[in-house]
Amino acid sequence: MPASQAGPAGDAAPAAVSQYRLDSGDELRVIVFGQERLSGTFRVDDAGAISMPLLPPVGVRGLTALETKAAIEQALSQTLLRNPNVSVQVATFRPFFILGEVNSPGQYPYVAGMTVETAVAIAGGYTYRANTSRARITRGGHATKQEFKADPTAAVFPGDTVFIRERFF
Repeated sequence: MPASQAGPAGDAAPAAVSQYRLDSGDELRVIVFGQERLSGTFRVDDAGAISMPLLPPVGVRGLTALETKAAIEQALSQTLLRNPNVSVQVATFRPFFILGEVNSPGQYPYVAGMTVETAVAIAGGYTYRANTSRARITRGGHATKQEFKADPTAAVFPGDTVFIRERFF
């Protein structure tokens, strides 16, 4: 895991947003300067690509917004434009999931700066059986999947699955 993302200790560096890796479910705002018809908001599909007008699908899974900008500029310069100028921003992050001893487990929209504690609050709070001092976070895709124990102040990122365990009496 990059140093900019929260690990088992739960500390997130300020560079985490600039190093955010795109995946299915993220929505990107792409602006091609001087080309309104090529600009818009595009969702990363299950294959990890975005479909823009007049271009074949552009693979963006695992790329940062800056790397995606370069990939789109390259695709445009090979087919349509000379020296394209592109801006890419994450418009909507993919959701996170919360399971276990919370009142309303499920999928929820990601909120910037989220911690385990705020994720629990979004899910309606702890049940009376919940272990409120520890959670388990699963992060990453199939090939890069990581699981670790986390305290309530640990950072939660888009696509994470948070599991709140039952406490032992």
